[in-house]
Amino acid sequence: MKVCLAASAGGHLHQLLETEAAWRGQHIVFVTTGGMPAERLRERYRAPVYAVGESNREHPLQVLRVLAACIGIMLRERPDVVISTGAAHGCLLCLLGKLMGAKVVWIDSIANVERLSLSGRLVRPFADLVITQWAEAAPRYPGVEYHGALV
Repeated sequence: MKVCLAASAGGHLHQLLETEAAWRGQHIVFVTTGGMPAERLRERYRAPVYAVGESNREHPLQVLRVLAACIGIMLRERPDVVISTGAAHGCLLCLLGKLMGAKVVWIDSIANVERLSLSGRLVRPFADLVITQWAEAAPRYPGVEYHGALV
């Protein structure tokens, strides 16, 4: 099974790496936002790593550039599963993955105490699994699960 692991550099990536037991032993591909984390991931996991750059709703042209990069990655890699902790590029990869028939798992950041992140709210309707790291947030959204914090 090929698993696409998508997370922005920093806390999102740290939280994603905490889920390693779930994807260890699978063929993995990382998609992140920064060059330095990409090099470290490549060295540690000996896996393909793509750095797509940062994007957010305040910079729509940058989002389009990241979307184009994500489309290329998904067409090249064709993962069976997409797992993301966010942020914007993770949301895009989840959507593209779902359109290509992949299973989608969204793990919302531990920083979102009372409600899901914007990306989490966008992914929730089509994700196969959405997990929040706060018990308080889960009841607000049908189908969202709480299993404890990753960090």
